This record gives sequence, C-alpha cells and structure tokens, in this order.
Amino acid sequence: MAAADPLTIGSIRAAIAHEGATAAAICEAALERIAASDARLGAFIEVAADAARVRAAALDRLPDNARGPLHGVPVALKDNLCTQGLATTAASKILAGYVPPYDATVVSRLEQAGAVVVGKANCDEFAMGSSTENSAFGPTKNPWDELRTPGGSSGGSAVAVASGMVPVSLGSDTGGSIRQPAALCGVVGLKPTYGRVSRYGLIAFASSLDQIGPFARTVADAAQMLQIIAGADVRDATASREPVSDYVSALTGEIAGLRIGVPRALLGEGVDTEIVTAVEQALQVLMARGARLVEVDLPHARFAIPVYYLVATAEASSNLARFDGVRYGYRTADGRTLKTMYLKTRDEGFGAEVKRRIMLGTYVLSAGYYDAFYLKAQQVRTLIRRDYEAAFATCDIVAMPTTPRPAFRLGEKVNDPLQMYLEDIFTVSANLSGLPAISVPCGFSSTRLPIGLQLTGRPFDEAGLLRAADAYERDTDWHRQKC
Repeated sequence: MAAADPLTIGSIRAAIAHEGATAAAICEAALERIAASDARLGAFIEVAADAARVRAAALDRLPDNARGPLHGVPVALKDNLCTQGLATTAASKILAGYVPPYDATVVSRLEQAGAVVVGKANCDEFAMGSSTENSAFGPTKNPWDELRTPGGSSGGSAVAVASGMVPVSLGSDTGGSIRQPAALCGVVGLKPTYGRVSRYGLIAFASSLDQIGPFARTVADAAQMLQIIAGADVRDATASREPVSDYVSALTGEIAGLRIGVPRALLGEGVDTEIVTAVEQALQVLMARGARLVEVDLPHARFAIPVYYLVATAEASSNLARFDGVRYGYRTADGRTLKTMYLKTRDEGFGAEVKRRIMLGTYVLSAGYYDAFYLKAQQVRTLIRRDYEAAFATCDIVAMPTTPRPAFRLGEKVNDPLQMYLEDIFTVSANLSGLPAISVPCGFSSTRLPIGLQLTGRPFDEAGLLRAADAYERDTDWHRQKC
C-alpha cells in the first residue's frame, strides 16, 4: 500500500477515500509484511490469509454509504478471542484444533465496522504470563531486540502492531497483559474499565479481572477501537449499561487544570532509574500543557502482587476445570479409564505455568485454607480499591511507570516465577480495582528499549484518560519511532 502509511486507521481511511486504495490491496500489503517478518518474530499462531482476502474483496464491493469506520483496516486478534471458522487455542495444546462455532462480541463488532481479521496472535497459554514464553507454539520476540521478551500475555498482539504488520490489534488484560507488552514494545495499550467491553467469547482466565482492549500506534486509533468494541451486551451479564462516551471527540488536547496524582512512594527500590527519569520527564510535558501534579498515597499497593496471584489463580482453577478432553480439544492417546483420561489429558495438554496456577488456585480454595488465603485476598483487594477512591478525591488521573524495567531477556525469568510475577507490580492494581488504564510510549532506555507511561483513571472515564494520553502524545514523538 504505497499510497499511505500502513500504521494508522486514519491513513488507511484517507487512502481508500482519496487515493484510490482498495481493501484488497491494503490486506495484501499486510499479509506481505507478516510473511516478511513473522517467521522471525513469532507474533502469529495462525495467519488467515485466504479468509482475509475474501473478506477484503467483499468490502471493496460495498457502496461508499455502507462502509464502516474500520473499512479495510487489517486487525490481529489475541488467540483467546473466539473466531467462527478460525482456530482458537489460547496458545494451549489442550485446545488444539478447536474451531469455535461463533465469534466473540468484540470480533463481531470489529467486522461490522469493516475490519479485516488477518490472523490470531500468539500469547502466553490461557493468558498466564508476562513474557509470551508460555505458548505451546513457541515464544514471541521483541522487535526492538529479538533476544528480549515483548512482554505478555498479549505479546503477539503488541508485536504485530509494533513491527508494522498491522495497524491495530486486540488483546486481553487480566493483570497488565495489554499495558505491559505495549510498554515493552513501544506502542499504545488500553485496558478499559471492567465491564466497559463485553467478555462474551473471551476464553476466561480470571473472570473478575479479565478485560479486552486495543493496541495501536496512536492514542487516536486506540480511541477509535474502543468506540467500536465498547458497550452493553445481552450475552455478557457483566457488560455495563453505562453510556458509551464519544472517545474520538474527547481528544481535544486540552488538559489545563487536570490533576495528576503521583504515588512517589512506589517509585523507589526495584525500579530502574531510566524508567523513573522517563516518567518524570513525561510528567513535565503534561505540566507544560496545564496539568498539575498532586502527591497521592496508595498504601496497600505493596500487597497487590500477592493479592492478584491468589484471586487470579483461584478463578483460573475454576475456569479451567472445563478443559477435560471430553467435548473438544486435545485428548490423551493413553486413556484406559475415565480417570486416567482426565489426568493424562490435563497433564499433557497444559503447560507448566498453567499447571502451577491451577494447583495454587485449587489450594487456596480448599477447605481449611479458603479463609486464610482467598477470603483475606478479597478483603485486601477492597482496600486497594479504596486507596484509589481516596486518591481520586484529590486527583483526576494517577500516573506511574507501566513496568519497573525495560524488556528483559528471553529465558531470563522462566525458572523464577516470583521475579516474573513482579514485572506486573504497577499494572495489577487497576485490574483488582476494575479501573481503566493506558500505557503510552514515553522514552527509551540507553540500549534503545521502549519505556511506557501508565495513566489510570476513574471508572468509565476512558474519555478523560484518552484525552490526557493524547495530549502527551501531541507534544512527543516516541510513538512515531520505528524498530
């Protein structure tokens, strides 16, 4: 697609409207970029080339007045989002060969808007991980340094955008799985308020934490994607009926008087100095646009990681009980009895990290331990949410790093689960509290690895969050840097 920059929704729409570009040509260019890069990066589990070409050709036959806001835009989907007629495995052997008979709500909404799904993106198995190394299909590599992780669990979705294979993608965020890879790959990643986006058709990890959101090169594209996927859904009882704001129109650049809360007590030991410096410089940019900084305290944030890994694993233990080799997916060849079939199927079908979390979750829910672990974690979760409520009494947005350090090397933490879990120290609180949060590129390390600024907002104030992120983006060019 020589007529336009392939990396934004706006440039694709302009190319089709004014430069004679076609959805078929745009699709073909995306498939060519995937073919040129994906064998090296491992962003995709499956590329739906034939289906994408058929879809793009059909879009080109539509009259102008029937074309949606994403007409002809290539999109990648995390492989835990159900796609009718296209395999959905959650990057797990236990779902090998599973082809859903229906689309997730977000997939239906994207296609109604004119998007072209080009493939399913790699991820940590069942979205459990922070490095996209737990996939049954092999790891995904960071395009800025292929020896390093892209983050996780939505690493494939982040890499597909960061490397220019597609302009936008969808991921899911249970404890930072959109924001963390967005930060490590130098793109925008948005986790909406819990309930803002339907979870129907999302393969569940932890149902009270999971949320679907977009990756994009710009805040404007993230806003456009949210505009399309947000809203109530009769098929998901947890999808909110709160009215959907006009997120695109909210991007005015005006943030004069915006109060930005900074929890400086969290920015000490264990946080890379280059990360702290980049975030402080980002705050100065926002202040130059009229925002003012406010000191806030999040005293229970230090408990967020243990709370998260009790709540999330307990819910995972329950959700993953359904994968038993009976109805669909992988079944062991050595199933002489029903019990043997169950045991061997799950042992052979699940990877090490998933089994670790199932066992931990089952333990904390068991008799004699429920009150001491799971119930206590839920109580502290309430305290974490109240900390944010108190902070929002004095500020409009809370700012902090997205990650404590730049991308780490592949293999560096796979044998040390605790160190891997600590990579989510800044992101899990938004999930535990159900709050919207966004990561935007805010600099590079001395070794040219991307750094992300995380902004967290009040419930259902994605418009205010996007406005602040867009205002920052207008005065910087980090999002324009290419790997």
